[in-house]
Amino acid sequence: MTLSKIKLTKFTAFEDLELNFSPGLNIFVGANGTGKTHILKTAYAACEAAKPDIQFADKLLKVFLPSANQIGRLVKRSKVSDRTSIEVFRNNLKLNISFSNHAVDLVKHIKISGDTDWKREPIESIYIPPKDMLSNAQGFRSLYKKREIHFEEFFVDILDLAYTPLLRGPMDKNRSNLLRILQEQMEGKVLIKNEEFFLRNKQGNLEFSLLAEGIRKLGLLWLLIQNGSLSNGSILFWDEPEVNLNPKMIGTIVDILLELQRNDTQIFIATHDYVVLKEIDLRQIDTDNIKFYALYKDRETNEIRCNTVGRFIEIHPSSISETLSDLYDRDVRKTLGGISP
Repeated sequence: MTLSKIKLTKFTAFEDLELNFSPGLNIFVGANGTGKTHILKTAYAACEAAKPDIQFADKLLKVFLPSANQIGRLVKRSKVSDRTSIEVFRNNLKLNISFSNHAVDLVKHIKISGDTDWKREPIESIYIPPKDMLSNAQGFRSLYKKREIHFEEFFVDILDLAYTPLLRGPMDKNRSNLLRILQEQMEGKVLIKNEEFFLRNKQGNLEFSLLAEGIRKLGLLWLLIQNGSLSNGSILFWDEPEVNLNPKMIGTIVDILLELQRNDTQIFIATHDYVVLKEIDLRQIDTDNIKFYALYKDRETNEIRCNTVGRFIEIHPSSISETLSDLYDRDVRKTLGGISP
């Protein structure tokens, strides 16, 4: 069951934002500070809250890490008393949480509704952060459980999924094909020994700490597909998939994302990269379910707004395209000796 809508009122950077999601691929673009990652984190926390032992408020704290664990600091900053509301929808189910900017105690100061019904249908959700964790995995989960270390919890979550054993039974044709594509790019397969990740290829077993970070990112994707974490009905959140990837590899990533959404995996990505957007535009087909969300600050109110469109060419405003256009114009002027084209 996919996420269908989110409504944020006075939450972090947002005064009032309502977005309807695609059941397929959702792409967030916008300048820094327009809340792309905050949307992904909030939706991910809601998905995790569908699990029996996870509470929405607690997961929000652990993925946002406000100072002194004061959840009230997630309310949009104001000089007066104020209150936030978060509503996340999946079909006819709604999870709602609200709290004031004075809230401290997760029991006394928070109002939550829909939690019981929300948990009746757990969600398999995955959050991939920009920072690679596989090369630093040994002992990290144990350290996180025993010590107060300032890492968002999705770093531990992604390692738990990467260490997940294989599914029983034969692998379906679609997963086998995706793994083959990744193996060709990595020139090998991933294996795990004593909580350490290796790339097995013609040279032997290469530890991840010696690999380029872009290869590690492909290796993580390979593991999630191989062990069934990324499968039909799961929801993937990926913040800046382009980080540390050679542009030639981005086409492979886009092919895999498009194929996953064609097989009922809902996907949310945030990106600053023109190549990612253009590869999606060139490789998508008419039956793909894709939405682009252009987040921007309104010049008059300074509040964050969003334009939702179905095609790359319709994205507006697009700081990425505007920057590339400016670079092109400056390059032409320099080539012409300062003469305007």
